[in-house]
Amino acid sequence: MVAAVTTVSQLLDANMTEFNLSDKNLTSSITSLTMAMQNFSVSNSSATEVVQSNIAVRTISPQEPSTTVLFSAMRGSTDSLVSDRIKVSEQATGLKTDDHTEIQILINITSTNLTGTERVGFVLYQNDKLFPSKIYKTEREENYSNRIISSNVNGTMVNNIKMALNPQYNRSEFQLYNYACVFWNYSLNDWDTAGCIKEKNSPKSLGCSCNHTTNFAILMSFRINYKYARPLEIFSYIGCSLSIAGLTCTIVFHILIRKQRKTFVTLMDVSLCSAMLIFNIVFVSGIENKNANMNADENSAANIMLQSDMEGPPINDWCTAVAALLHYFLLATFMWTALNAAQMYLLFIKAKRHLFQHYNATISLIGWGVPALFVSITLGATYSNSNYRQEEFCWLAALDSHQNFSVEKPLLWAFLLPVAFILLFNIIIFGKIVISVLWKEDKELTSTKKKSIVKNILGTLSLAATLGVTWILGYLMLTDHEKTNIVFSYVFCFFSATQGLQIFVFQVLRATIFQDKITGVFEAFQRSNIGRALNPRSYFLSRITRKMNSSELFRTIHPTGQFDELSLVDNSEE
Repeated sequence: MVAAVTTVSQLLDANMTEFNLSDKNLTSSITSLTMAMQNFSVSNSSATEVVQSNIAVRTISPQEPSTTVLFSAMRGSTDSLVSDRIKVSEQATGLKTDDHTEIQILINITSTNLTGTERVGFVLYQNDKLFPSKIYKTEREENYSNRIISSNVNGTMVNNIKMALNPQYNRSEFQLYNYACVFWNYSLNDWDTAGCIKEKNSPKSLGCSCNHTTNFAILMSFRINYKYARPLEIFSYIGCSLSIAGLTCTIVFHILIRKQRKTFVTLMDVSLCSAMLIFNIVFVSGIENKNANMNADENSAANIMLQSDMEGPPINDWCTAVAALLHYFLLATFMWTALNAAQMYLLFIKAKRHLFQHYNATISLIGWGVPALFVSITLGATYSNSNYRQEEFCWLAALDSHQNFSVEKPLLWAFLLPVAFILLFNIIIFGKIVISVLWKEDKELTSTKKKSIVKNILGTLSLAATLGVTWILGYLMLTDHEKTNIVFSYVFCFFSATQGLQIFVFQVLRATIFQDKITGVFEAFQRSNIGRALNPRSYFLSRITRKMNSSELFRTIHPTGQFDELSLVDNSEE
């Protein structure tokens, strides 16, 4: 029989794929082997202990009619079962509560009188390969201990059986979610919970109590130990808040002066700022996943059969909705920057003064419709398998189960790739306009060289902010060099968080119409009774503003003046 124990130990080393559940002959053979181990553990054999690397069999003859026998297995430096770490004790007072005991079973027996043939046997299996379940699916069994323990008696009555497991698993990667106390039901050829209940033994162990003997196991289910994103830092809040304020003012400004500009220009600016504004609002209010505040440990009192060793994160449709909104409005933002770039190319490079028919309807359909199509396709392809967003925060999924970047996740093909094409297009148009328009040498320039350079720099920055060129830094964050990655992360965070503020500064504060209005307000204030009562030095801002406007006299012959021409009269639909 010792040879049979050796054979079982070797089988427990076999690959799990070799155990075909549909092969009835194999199933029957496995059943015969495990039943033979049970019978051997209570036989009258002279061998009271047989220990192999994957299986241990221990037999004890009770010395008292009523006694409590404890079988325990200690942790060691290796996973293999070793004789000196397998302990059996009679007249035990209860289960151990130390940290070194991994699995233990306590059996309370009663016998009317001792005849010398009474036996209590235990079998400890290293893993569950001889107990293949059709109900309980294992996905990560290599990451935790799943030992099976069998208790058997001969010639005595069993009053009660208690079992405890101090589970071994990768606590940095997983969190224990729930467990079930089960036994192997040979009639079902599967695990069953009948006759077993959960019982608390110690804070670190999982306890069970059963009213019969057989092969026992404690099935466990885990959740990935997600590294939830920390709350937004104060820098992000300040940057996004400034962008929200700047974008709001920019939208109001463009709407107020719509009669003094071409309709397609107002539509382009308001649409771009609206998409960016909504994205910032949703980002600040909803990027953090509320699941981070939930307790991952379920451990319900009910002893219910588990379906898998892995449990998905709590369902959070709100977080999925936030991810979809962020996905849509950020794609819409980039789409409108691309349309803006195309419009500038037609107006400044191709010098077109009249665009094609139904131009406003066309760009609106593209600007708002194409992102909606991308989001709809992505949601349709990934929502059913909960693969659309990350669990760590409410954004598109990018990492696989091992926390590595995956090309199969939607962040790559539903966001990074389309945005990369848009950025490439924008950068090409940006370079073309900067070289051919902004920095083109003009011999008829009447302003000083210093003013010309300053104006060119401001025009370049304005164009970069409008076309979202600084988002290229986000792709540079993907570098493997840690220090470089940190630098690009901070720079990208600054430019992306304040992009709305940049647009407000360059599109509103530098606009001639805005400066004229501000100048008029200060002049009216200066002529008022309140203004005359104040110190004349308080009017320095008004004088500076008038001085700034005087430098705009040459704008009609300077290349950058072409940008101002877009905001002139003609409210006609192009």
